[in-house]
Amino acid sequence: MDPLLAGDLAAFPELLQSTRDYATRLLLDIDERAVARGSGTLSPAPLPFDGAGAAGALALFGERWAPGFSGSAGPRYLGFVTGGVTPAALAGDWLTGTLDQNGSNRSGSSAADLEDETVGWLRDMFHLGQDFTGTFVSGATMSNTVGLAIGREWLGEQLGVEVARQGVGALGPVTVLSGTPHSSVVKALAMLGIGRDSLRLVPTLEGREAVDVAALSSLLDELGGRPAIVVANAGTVNTVDFDDLRAIAALRSRYPFWLHVDAAFGAFAALSPSHSHLVDGLELADSVCVDLHKWLNVPYDSAVQFTRRRDLQVRVFQNAAAYLGDPGPNPDHVHLTPENSRRLRALAAWFTLAAYGVGGHREIVERDIAAAHLLGERLAAVPGVKLLSPVRLNVVCFTFAGDVGRAVEAVAESGEAFLTPTVYRGVPALRAAFSNWRTTSEDVERVVEVLRKHLV
Repeated sequence: MDPLLAGDLAAFPELLQSTRDYATRLLLDIDERAVARGSGTLSPAPLPFDGAGAAGALALFGERWAPGFSGSAGPRYLGFVTGGVTPAALAGDWLTGTLDQNGSNRSGSSAADLEDETVGWLRDMFHLGQDFTGTFVSGATMSNTVGLAIGREWLGEQLGVEVARQGVGALGPVTVLSGTPHSSVVKALAMLGIGRDSLRLVPTLEGREAVDVAALSSLLDELGGRPAIVVANAGTVNTVDFDDLRAIAALRSRYPFWLHVDAAFGAFAALSPSHSHLVDGLELADSVCVDLHKWLNVPYDSAVQFTRRRDLQVRVFQNAAAYLGDPGPNPDHVHLTPENSRRLRALAAWFTLAAYGVGGHREIVERDIAAAHLLGERLAAVPGVKLLSPVRLNVVCFTFAGDVGRAVEAVAESGEAFLTPTVYRGVPALRAAFSNWRTTSEDVERVVEVLRKHLV
């Protein structure tokens, strides 16, 4: 054995303790760590031939790279939709690496059963029916891709072809309808061979990002009975608007379509009694995307996809090899997603759900919603600042008369907060998204102060 490896094995307990102590110092400082960092100018170092050992690598990381890492796990990182990591989720993630289970198959380990239990907990938390099954994937993009791949196979079923065998060309023209789709949906259509041009944008309600159901009905009618895919949104990126899922689902009594719901972070509205009406009808979807490294506050990368048609899912993703056997009624996860080998992402989610339950995660969701409303109220009182939509859930979308790009840079450079720019209805804007378990009203006030300095 390499002497460095042998030495690290002998000193394993001390090495883990050193890493734990270093991680603890990072976490204790996260509230005050600079929220964002510049991209840096470090040139790549040459590949070492003689290593430094684990302790040396830890020291090298602390000196060379750690200072440039952002505080994105902290309470004032409001860019994109970014969660943190609850203490229990971090413990679960550490054990994920420690046990190093390949969750793709059911042989020789209970890891796959733990994933099934976790998916069942999530299904119940989001009030989906027992006929939904689910699987962990890397993020919303892959969750949307899997859901749309199943929808693509459903289109083939309606048209008498098997896309998984014959190819997407056997389908002929495909129509995908959506009001305000996330960019990951468009990316998924490209990857699946359906094509970006297959997407037809449906008019939205006046002043809203929610789809006009009457307009959707008219477009479906134009298809003359040809099956389609409808992508509904439960929480749009800019304004967290929600399509009327129940009304959309009711259209299936007249038109054939696969209903996929992108509920990447909007699904968490189900945890709040005051906001659960926003996802009324989610249980009527054919497939659902939920991103967990957002509001469940588990480490990157983690998401879950749900569907009613596991049979079609297996048809798409079955990995046919003699050593894998037949999928059977309870298929290995290798037959359910694009990945063959996969880390046990479910363990971190299992830990945080077991530790804090629905009640604990409801408190996180409702506190973040309150923080978003507080920021919206504070910004509405700042001269020259304009909210571009009501604060419906956890995102504040606003603009001002100055240079948005420069404001984003200045806020980031302050180290106090991080927001991302956007364009809403042609207007350059900023958006602040709350999904971190640490965020409090005190953090909101700090964000307000830094924004006052750079927006006026």
